Amino acid sequence: MENHTPLKRHRAIISFSKDHHFGLLLVWKIKEGIKKSVSPERISKYVLFFFKEDLEKHFKEEEQLLFIKLPVNDILRKQAEADHYIIYKLIDEIGKNMNDIPLLDQLADTLEKHIRFEERELFNHLQNNIHAEDLEIIATRLANNSNEIDEKWEDVFWEIKKQENEYSG
Repeated sequence: MENHTPLKRHRAIISFSKDHHFGLLLVWKIKEGIKKSVSPERISKYVLFFFKEDLEKHFKEEEQLLFIKLPVNDILRKQAEADHYIIYKLIDEIGKNMNDIPLLDQLADTLEKHIRFEERELFNHLQNNIHAEDLEIIATRLANNSNEIDEKWEDVFWEIKKQENEYSG
């Protein structure tokens, strides 16, 4: 079995890891909403909003700045790209059916597994395989302002008590 002990993160990778914190927070919010019997439509609206405002940009930057630095046939690159494709498809399905709790749960599980894979395996692999000059260029990328996204969103369904689960707005 390979050793997946995290390396000290290069500053080029740190901003992507910071984004992952907010991706895991999205997973938690979805699961909290489901646990508190919040309407799946409310959860779905937030998921679609967060994807548009944050996650989609994060994915595109990973694809354009990181993944392309690996050979096309690299197994970890292929897995990361396949994960992104699956998540894009799940988001598309949520947009078409906003009342599907199992679909929201599937997205949460898939996103969490993907983030854990990137943090535990892919990022170490990238650091070992991307030239130092390329890492320095990538380091100029800024993390998404994910913590500011919720300031644009009023329905904080993940914070409400179970009996207050019907939002009128």
